[in-house]
Amino acid sequence: MEKFKEYIIREYTEDDLKWIVDTHGEMYKREYGFDNTLPSYVSEPLEKFHNSRKANREQIWIAERDEKKVGVIAIAYVDDYTAQLRWFLLLEEERGKGLGNRLMEMALDFSRKAGYGKIILWTVSILDAARHLYGKHGFSIEEKVPHRIWGKDLVEERWDLVMDGAEE
Repeated sequence: MEKFKEYIIREYTEDDLKWIVDTHGEMYKREYGFDNTLPSYVSEPLEKFHNSRKANREQIWIAERDEKKVGVIAIAYVDDYTAQLRWFLLLEEERGKGLGNRLMEMALDFSRKAGYGKIILWTVSILDAARHLYGKHGFSIEEKVPHRIWGKDLVEERWDLVMDGAEE
């Protein structure tokens, strides 16, 4: 567990899984008009993560303020060289306070210690604040895939970060 400003950042428990799924569905519906297919897109890999987690190579962190969950970020195993940054979100009222940056730093530090050489993530092009944060931390766009997902015509983007000193 870590204290950051008025936040507590802790490792997840099984009790957090429903919150992660529900919050993704509610937030993206409210802010971007995504449909009800998003929660299953989140829940299926999240359940797989939880049931087969590699403790030293994967983790989810939950940020809380005043005992209320306000953010999440995860590192998931892809292969021995590659991790995936997943399920990153902050409640709207918590943005712009440095919490997203701190969660990103924790995820990257964990990935370095776990021995990953590369981190990938998937996002969509309309998430400007998240995309700014990814670029700030050295990720770059490697692939763009336009298609219809979550009831919208979107461009999914794969961003990659090769860790310092890593070779592909």
